Amino acid sequence: MQSSHLLLEEPIRLASILEASAPKAFSALTKIIGTLGPQSRSVEAIEDLLRAGMSVARFDFSWGNEAYHQETLENLRQAVRNTRRLCAVMLDTVGPELCVVNSEEVEIELVEGAVVVLTGDQTIKASNKVLSVNSDALVTAVKPKDTIFLGHYLFTGSETTSVWLEVKEVKERDVVCTVKNTATLTGSLFVVHASQVRMDLPTLSENDKEVVSSWGLRNHIDFLSLSFTRHADDVREARKLLDKLGDLSQTQIFAKIENFEGLVHFDDILKEADGVIISRGTLGIDLPPEKVFLFQKVAIQKCNRAGKPAIVTRVVDSMVDNPRPTRAEATDVANAVLDGADGILLGAETLRGLYPVETITTIYNICGEAEKVFNQAVYFKRAIKGAPEPMQALESIASSAVRAATKVRASVIVVFTSSGRAARLIAKYRPTMPVLCVVVPRLTTNHLRWSFTGAFQARQCLVVRGLFPMLADPRHSTDNTTNESILKVALDHGKAAGIVKSHDRVVVFQKLGDSSVVKIIEID
Repeated sequence: MQSSHLLLEEPIRLASILEASAPKAFSALTKIIGTLGPQSRSVEAIEDLLRAGMSVARFDFSWGNEAYHQETLENLRQAVRNTRRLCAVMLDTVGPELCVVNSEEVEIELVEGAVVVLTGDQTIKASNKVLSVNSDALVTAVKPKDTIFLGHYLFTGSETTSVWLEVKEVKERDVVCTVKNTATLTGSLFVVHASQVRMDLPTLSENDKEVVSSWGLRNHIDFLSLSFTRHADDVREARKLLDKLGDLSQTQIFAKIENFEGLVHFDDILKEADGVIISRGTLGIDLPPEKVFLFQKVAIQKCNRAGKPAIVTRVVDSMVDNPRPTRAEATDVANAVLDGADGILLGAETLRGLYPVETITTIYNICGEAEKVFNQAVYFKRAIKGAPEPMQALESIASSAVRAATKVRASVIVVFTSSGRAARLIAKYRPTMPVLCVVVPRLTTNHLRWSFTGAFQARQCLVVRGLFPMLADPRHSTDNTTNESILKVALDHGKAAGIVKSHDRVVVFQKLGDSSVVKIIEID
């Protein structure tokens, strides 16, 4: 594995650390996915999140009904119109997640050494003696000496708000456990996770399928986040569902790796998925703490090599209650960027946290600083070395565009694309400058109606590091004359955003007939 220090530009001037971070357009290339919820669902709140740097909105169906999420989505659409900033939509499935429902929201105090029973009988009210689990799968899966974790928002890392249990005995519908640490559980829902134990539950539950087929289809979701992905077949099953629904055939599937089983089958999963979410909440329980960083680095490296987005979660848990992250959290975010991550996913920090806007602003600033010292030269050499041989023509030209942009110190790369593939190949080589993706719509038919593609492809660029999409006018053709006029519009957009100015050099990647062309232009 490549030494991580080589991904830093050297030397870093100590004086630069003392300089103020100057805000500018596209000052961070890394993408931020924010989960919308009680603290972040009004039009005004979402506008602030978009301005702060959120590019993808995540809708977590572990809680809340379709009507609640629909209202939030309508607010998002209004906020997008008001701010004129694109934002993609990600639906997060529940998957085989076990929960204890505390409907009366009573405080449950568990004391080290005490005995507590987890039961499949859902008529029992939660107490410090008995906790009702939403499935009997736990009883059939665990055995004595197994470890079970229980907590609100799995897991904060605080030994006072989450608890770990050791299975003492299994009988009928009950799992009798010994409490291993004193904790107070609060809230209406506690997540249950049995460490390194396979649950006999489908990855895509019937409820998940219903939500995707109704809410997801109605709203043309851009991404499906597949929770607890354990095998490549899980991704294939989800793809069959999306293809069957027709209008979601272009929706991308992001596999959430959050348990030991998904880790074991990671390579096969990566081949099938459009991207990967390294979900460190439950994954950090299935793995010893000293192994989590190692999997993160290897997983990101594999995603980078495959040219597929890698998203990292659970980075600033402390910002749920505080306006600043810990020093360790700030360093963690920067290291994810230096490792090559495409984006950072925020859960409770924006969903129910007290400082959602401050959280995104902080993440955005840290990412921008890390990108300044990212050693693109070392990364580029490694990416070229790891590319398949012989390299496909499109990837060869895409990598050449990045090399040219680096050599001439271009301020921006402009790429014309219909499917988004050319743009993603450019992003694979991690250019240090922003990539304006001009998505040229295509007219397609299913023999019943005609429609333009493009909107999906443009929004799906919003999860890839360094890509900033804009949709070309569908009335335009793709001939060279029209491309030049669209290019002028793109450059005007760049000027207005402050990333292009007079005498700057720009690298343009476009197709002319059957050929792909890279050209360097200088702004008048």
